[in-house]
Amino acid sequence: MEPAEGHTVAERRPDLSRAEEGFAGFFRTEYPSVARTVELILRDRDRAEEVTQDAFIQLFTRWRRISTYERPGAWVRRVAIRMAVRAARRERVRVLVEGNEPRQVEDDFPDVDLLAAVHTLPEIQRAVIVLFYFEDLPVAEIAHILERPEATIRSDLHRARNQLADLLNEPPGGDGP
Repeated sequence: MEPAEGHTVAERRPDLSRAEEGFAGFFRTEYPSVARTVELILRDRDRAEEVTQDAFIQLFTRWRRISTYERPGAWVRRVAIRMAVRAARRERVRVLVEGNEPRQVEDDFPDVDLLAAVHTLPEIQRAVIVLFYFEDLPVAEIAHILERPEATIRSDLHRARNQLADLLNEPPGGDGP
């Protein structure tokens, strides 16, 4: 097998190990927050870990290219959230088809009523609320992650806040993020 682009295998190996080291460091710093976001969307720690791992596997297969992005964390977060939203939809359909109650897991979050209310939101609004309030991301970053216009994110936040206020019997919040 011929080495690519005139490089010998020995010349390419150091680059590969640097790339792997870069990915390992990135994984250590980003995995916990991405997994937490996915868990808040799915409300199932085991499933969240599976989805997050799958997103990082996709990242690893594309690491050389994506590591050059300005915000590779946004890329993996976007992939993980999309996968989580799809998994949540599949779970909702499974519950409807099978007639079973959704799987419940013990929450490690202090405000269980709030978390339960968040889980009644549509998946995209849930993701926006999780990213804005639980992950403390600005609207611009959420828009980048979810690939939606900032105005749409603000609208999603507004609608989600109003729905949460109704569910929690509280007055609606302000209009701004």
